[in-house]
Amino acid sequence: MSRRPDLDPESIDAVVRRVRARFGGSSPESAKSPPVAGPPVPPSGSSRELLGEGVFASVDEAVTAARSAFEAYQDLGFDLRHRLVKALREAFREHAEILGREAWQETGLGRAEDKRLKNLLVAEHTPGPEDLETATLRGGGGRTWTEYSPYGVIASITPTTNPTSTIINNSLAMLSAGNSVVFNVHPNARRVSLDTVRLISRVSAAVGAPPNLVTAICEPTIDSAKALMHHPKVRLLLVTGGPGVVKEALATQKKAITAGPGNPPVVVDETADLEVAAAGIVAGASFDNNVICTDEKEVLVVESVADELLRRLRRQPVHILAEHEVRKVERVIFRQLGAPGRPGRIEPKWIGQNAGKILEAAGLGAADDGLRLLIAPVPVDHSLVWTEQLLPVLPIARVADSRRALDVARRAEHGFGHTASIYSRNVETITAMARALSVSIFIVNGPNYSGLGYGAEGFTSFSIASPTGEGLTRPRTFSRVRRMTVLGSLEGF
Repeated sequence: MSRRPDLDPESIDAVVRRVRARFGGSSPESAKSPPVAGPPVPPSGSSRELLGEGVFASVDEAVTAARSAFEAYQDLGFDLRHRLVKALREAFREHAEILGREAWQETGLGRAEDKRLKNLLVAEHTPGPEDLETATLRGGGGRTWTEYSPYGVIASITPTTNPTSTIINNSLAMLSAGNSVVFNVHPNARRVSLDTVRLISRVSAAVGAPPNLVTAICEPTIDSAKALMHHPKVRLLLVTGGPGVVKEALATQKKAITAGPGNPPVVVDETADLEVAAAGIVAGASFDNNVICTDEKEVLVVESVADELLRRLRRQPVHILAEHEVRKVERVIFRQLGAPGRPGRIEPKWIGQNAGKILEAAGLGAADDGLRLLIAPVPVDHSLVWTEQLLPVLPIARVADSRRALDVARRAEHGFGHTASIYSRNVETITAMARALSVSIFIVNGPNYSGLGYGAEGFTSFSIASPTGEGLTRPRTFSRVRRMTVLGSLEGF
């Protein structure tokens, strides 16, 4: 893998100058700070050069700084929150491409162009302070106000699959709600994640926000994540990661919001527009090489339209595997193939890799970066149907009818309550699936990323809290609900 270029300090400073001129804030002298990132750190080198601009050597330093920032932030009002979020959106839009490319180069997962799109999506569609409107009830008995107040310091654990987009999304939502946040990022995405924190720090300074509203630990580990989650000054936990760290968060005495696994099924029934279905399935399942937990993971198609769906799929940038080719691909992508009707274990080195690269490794042709997806026609009980694969090999299984499709979809989703979708014109079938699976995100007649607000209505989130029930997180998620009731008439209210 090639070494990534660092964020260009001059381009960062140019953005900060524009932000300062547009939104006001501190003077250039008071906001002046070292470059966002220096040259790449050798594997055996010191991380000292990475410290500063929100990046700290220890958990306690990061949390203490974030706590001081939170206390100062409380006195500065909603106007600053609006200016800060607006300025951050502008900076994230300008750096969406370079952060996406760096995330791809550092982690080796997905596609750089899709990571750019994810960065733009969260920059533009994460809700801001407007999400926290105060509700007022008036009547003969007086008035009642319901408003949202911040928790304080939030600990956020972020993944390697969506490193920059998760930090951008979390930061916008948490700062909008008046909190500060400490990130324990995934070690495999450390450099680009810290670069993102530095960008936030510079823009915050440019609009006059307190320093260290967003901080991170320089050397993130499992131990630092545990220490962060148990730190007495941390009030709320957000975990977007694997089952181990989710379990650790839920074992603390703190309120925890956790984003868990998903195995989103797609149902295609006999009433579907098959051209729309084919295009949507490929667009969604191949997005960022399927590393997003909301991406389509298996397709269940009614037998009467299965052949026609496959014919339409062949018009897309896909390779439909013959039966003997499925066997070869299995040997590449599975570390352990599961028993019939059971999930297997994916070989980690193939997670998020291009479809053409997987095809080449299976001895089925030269790698072609333009190939978006491998489609594997398999029986319903094939392990690939039951596995969250996180790579662009999509199983498609035939079922007798829509009732059978919904039954298999419910079981293959494993009760995660995450994401599911359907292509259908039958309102009864659509309603039955929505009720049977009861997921956080349910999409009808479109790619699953539509449920994140991409090309569709609605806000976005890259922390989908299905295990704890919050669903797509937003500023309200990171707020305490406060109710104030005044009886009778009180002049001035």
